[in-house]
Amino acid sequence: MRFFRLHIVLFLVVVFIVAALASQAARFLVVDEPGKSDAIVALAGETNVRPARALELLCQGVAPRVFLDVQTRDVIYDQRLIGIAQKYANSLPEASRISVCPIIGFSTNAEADDVSRCLQPLGAHRVLIVTSDYHTRRALLIFRHRLPQYQFSVAAARGAESFGDAWWTNREWAKVTFDEWLKMLWWEAVDRWR
Repeated sequence: MRFFRLHIVLFLVVVFIVAALASQAARFLVVDEPGKSDAIVALAGETNVRPARALELLCQGVAPRVFLDVQTRDVIYDQRLIGIAQKYANSLPEASRISVCPIIGFSTNAEADDVSRCLQPLGAHRVLIVTSDYHTRRALLIFRHRLPQYQFSVAAARGAESFGDAWWTNREWAKVTFDEWLKMLWWEAVDRWR
């Protein structure tokens, strides 16, 4: 009987520890530590919150230049996304300090190579990555690994409709948290070593 009680206590302790760690799963994904930089790069994939956060940081003087990463293959109705992005950038008061960086790759890992091509003519050393809050940790790991010649920091572009710390309270947040954890584990176990 005593042995049985000990197993129940151990089981409850393990359940408590797992629940405590799981409750922090979303919070662990987010790194929001923007540093003074030579350039800001808003990663491709989201076209509202990421560029807005990059422009906010540009106006705050965090860096003198912004690159908006845009997928070259994407089309919205009958217009290429890269053309829409260029028109948007040209319409801004800070247009002379904003460039569109064409992205050919299909992943954050491949995007790093495209970003490197855009940064080279600038002679930048310190680069601030702006991406969705849930994507910050993985993006920072990937860019630091793929482009060690640069010093990277990261800023979170927060979109409350798609992600939040209390991931278990919202179906979309749970899906995004689970998906990002799978991608991060895949990066650590497979892609990092290729």
